[in-house]
Amino acid sequence: MFSRSQLTHLIVPLMIQQILVMLVGMLDTVMVSYAGEAAISGVSLVNEVNYLIIAVFDALGAGGSVVIAQYLGNRDKKNADVSASQLVMISILVPLVLGILCFVFCRQILSALYGQINSDVMEAAVTYFWITAISFPFLGLYDSCNALFRSMSRTKEIMYTSILMNIINVIGNYIGVYILHLGAAGVAWPTVLSRAVAALIMMKMSLHEENEVSVEMDDVFAWKPAVLKKILQIAVPNALENGLFQLGRVIVTIFVATYGTVQIAANGVANGLGNLTYIGDNALGLAIMTVVGQCVGANDYEQARKYAVKLTVISQIIEAVECVIVYFTLPWTMQMYTMTAETQAVVRQILVWNCLTTGLIHSTAFVLPNALRAAGDVRYTMIVGVASMFCVRITGAWLMGSMLGLHSMGVWFAMYCDWVVRILFFVHRFRSGKWKNYRIIEAA
Repeated sequence: MFSRSQLTHLIVPLMIQQILVMLVGMLDTVMVSYAGEAAISGVSLVNEVNYLIIAVFDALGAGGSVVIAQYLGNRDKKNADVSASQLVMISILVPLVLGILCFVFCRQILSALYGQINSDVMEAAVTYFWITAISFPFLGLYDSCNALFRSMSRTKEIMYTSILMNIINVIGNYIGVYILHLGAAGVAWPTVLSRAVAALIMMKMSLHEENEVSVEMDDVFAWKPAVLKKILQIAVPNALENGLFQLGRVIVTIFVATYGTVQIAANGVANGLGNLTYIGDNALGLAIMTVVGQCVGANDYEQARKYAVKLTVISQIIEAVECVIVYFTLPWTMQMYTMTAETQAVVRQILVWNCLTTGLIHSTAFVLPNALRAAGDVRYTMIVGVASMFCVRITGAWLMGSMLGLHSMGVWFAMYCDWVVRILFFVHRFRSGKWKNYRIIEAA
């Protein structure tokens, strides 16, 4: 169903987009570090909470992309269009509600999670949180339109819009931090502006009737339970898994918050640089949902199996190359951050281990399960993902980070143990073939 050229045109723009996303996220941390370790600590703590909320948006987009991809594989444009329109509707409504709640109760939420942090860190966190909450509806709309274009394998549009969004973000960050000296607010407001511009551009392109799948405004303002049920059938388990996964990460950052400002800052910087080792997996994880979803929609499970294996292997090769590059460039990339020698030492230790482990096992733990999700087997991936997070990663972080005194390093070791457990369960499920019994759509 997909030639080598088609796969290349699908994957390469996604890779470029993910590189931009990671680099801009890292630049946010680099620029805000200019305002001091309190600011960088506050932003890094809020980002963990934001990732939890954004995980819900991503789950909605994933649910819509699976349904749309299966309809495309089944050559059913009418239902694909309706599904795309309903996806846009719910992807604005849910983020709007969450954005209002976070805007109104930002201090209460952060106090409940990180009440023990220093007051200057808390003030930076509160400022960053309430401003970025304004961007949630725009981000939801942007993610839903991205999911639509990924389903059509039209990832160049996503890439170009991402380039514009990130240019706006970087320029805004520079003005906000270095010229206006706004600290955490200086990186928050450009985030709002860049997401709003990107969302409006993607929405306008989604309305073009000549698209393989297009959004109809009449269907956006309609409520179609049968269509929403299919989207939510994927989105709800995915949201629960992603949401609880990110909640687990938030709980882990609560442990880190007790280790002091040096450990908080080091963990934040290591997360930023460490994300550069996940670019291949993020891109291939999105691509595999389109490819496997269309194969399943066409009822061709043999091709779905072959593409799942092929894309997972490609992802692991890319990951290994990325980890080598990140490792050998550490002496230069770490110099971009304004931090103490003690913080630098902790960051380096974390990232050396991260490069080694990510290069060996990360793809199988996170790309392969997306093939299961694309086939509709979302309940199994949810149960495994959530159970492993709470039983292995959180428990391990408490034991190694807090009880054994390994601090941030112990938290990262627990994460690697979580990956191993996920691999064991997901590989077993894939080999069993049970994932072939969960197709979402009916035959045309």
